[in-house]
Amino acid sequence: MFPSKSDLTICFAHPAYRFQERFEALGTGLRIIQVRDRASLEQRLGEADVLVISGLWKNDLIPLATKLRFVQSVSAGVDQYGQDAFRAAGIRLASAQGANVRAVSEHAMSLILALARRLPEARDNQARKFWRGMVGDLSLREDELGGKTLLVVGIGGIGGRLARLAKAFDMNVIGIRRDPAGGLNGADEVHALSALKDQIPRADYVALTCPLTPETTGIINAETLALMKPSSFLINVARGKVCVEADVADVMARGAIAGAGLDTFEGEPLSPDSPLWTMPNVIITPHSAGETRRYEDNVIALLLENLDRLGRGETVLKNQIV
Repeated sequence: MFPSKSDLTICFAHPAYRFQERFEALGTGLRIIQVRDRASLEQRLGEADVLVISGLWKNDLIPLATKLRFVQSVSAGVDQYGQDAFRAAGIRLASAQGANVRAVSEHAMSLILALARRLPEARDNQARKFWRGMVGDLSLREDELGGKTLLVVGIGGIGGRLARLAKAFDMNVIGIRRDPAGGLNGADEVHALSALKDQIPRADYVALTCPLTPETTGIINAETLALMKPSSFLINVARGKVCVEADVADVMARGAIAGAGLDTFEGEPLSPDSPLWTMPNVIITPHSAGETRRYEDNVIALLLENLDRLGRGETVLKNQIV
């Protein structure tokens, strides 16, 4: 039996997010605790019936979670959770899918616009107090998005909204999804993941918004990058391991594609030794695509919905994983 609300303890575990104050503002009366680091989590985890967490989670915490019945992930990605171990321990798991649809799709569109309008170059020139003159070389000028083709790999919630944003800029949008029968979701056409290599050469922008699965791990690699136009751009707001990072760095160093906007990486934080840091045709953001002033509230709304379902004894959760 799931504990009644009067007996429930919720633990918010995140190094930065302000879940406690946002939750307390709702006046639910539920008992909550908040931890900011692994050591504190280990000390307090035994008190928790419900855990709200993402990056601090490691599967070796399960033996300490003696009361834990439900984990609400803070992130849409759930590859850090051992699903079989959760099932064995009787712990339910739900993702935060949908909480960052607006944020991540807008971030991807921002990266596309920044690369098209050469904003990093403008910012660098501003720092040097350098007024760039008129440009005769067409390849070095700012560009327009109208008529360009965007390939969205993962035309789900985030990818679908990105497609609709791109259409507002008069772009052509090709979607890639596991099951094309799922519909266009804002794209002009949709193809299966198996058709990725056929579709990449058509794209001026390749945007990754897909989940990390065995099928998507490393799908952007030396072979697929070689199929991109020299004038094209890569955008990654999915998971870092969707790309083979060394292959991306090599392509960028050789100027084989025009640029990249990267929010996620194979290892995070990105190593100071990575050549990507200093490449003028690369924009790096620190896995911040999903972070907005509304994010805590969006996750808490999912949490409360799932607590209500668990309290009613329902077997199906919102964004259920386990």
